[in-house]
Amino acid sequence: MAEPLLQLSGISRSFGGLKAVQDVSLAVPEGRLCALIGPNGAGKTTLFALMSGFLRPDSGTVRFAGQDITGREPHRNALLGMTRTFQIVKPFAAQTVRENIAVGAHLHVRGRAQALAQAEHVAQWVGLASQLDKPASDLTVAGRKRLELARALATRPRLLLLDEVLAGLNPQEIAEMMPVVRGIADSGVTVLMIEHVMQAVMHLAEHVWVLAQGRLIAEGNPQQVTSNEQVVEAYLGHGTAARLRKASAPVEVAA
Repeated sequence: MAEPLLQLSGISRSFGGLKAVQDVSLAVPEGRLCALIGPNGAGKTTLFALMSGFLRPDSGTVRFAGQDITGREPHRNALLGMTRTFQIVKPFAAQTVRENIAVGAHLHVRGRAQALAQAEHVAQWVGLASQLDKPASDLTVAGRKRLELARALATRPRLLLLDEVLAGLNPQEIAEMMPVVRGIADSGVTVLMIEHVMQAVMHLAEHVWVLAQGRLIAEGNPQQVTSNEQVVEAYLGHGTAARLRKASAPVEVAA
């Protein structure tokens, strides 16, 4: 059996008395599109930071592409092929879209002309080709989300960690972005996405992990995890699963 592209074993991290991530283990196979979900404050973004080297775990190990990368700096992980996006998008506002994307390309490309040419190719991939010469500051929220995605893709990742790439988008923008994410996965890039938009999780993800209060409470395909009572309780509160069962129970009619 092939070794997972990314494997976490017993990862924990605390901030003072807050246990943000507690003994998390998971394995992401190469070539899959997976999701990490959970209520606000569950520790999802902290876990991404621990995977990618922005934070060092208190305990546990992170392995990527067969190497122990626990606590290794993000730029070194990017050179290996692990790149992440950020929920709060901060482009270089004074630069054009093309120049912003070229920043990512420079991870592997030294020449400016080559980096700008690669930026044009990536822009076409994410639907920004018509806006290459526009200042990044002039982009809509949806445009900035696509730019964040393009900058990450320009680094040529093997694993792309997407932190709420659909957050802040309206339903039409979400519907337009979902095929872009699917296309990235279909191109061979392994994708692990943090997402609150369950429509996207249900349609895109092949495997889902659910985090609550820093612990993994469920995993499986989207249908399995969304019908799991622990998951329902984590999102909607104690007792909700029982009330939903009662509400959906058939009514007995007296003879």
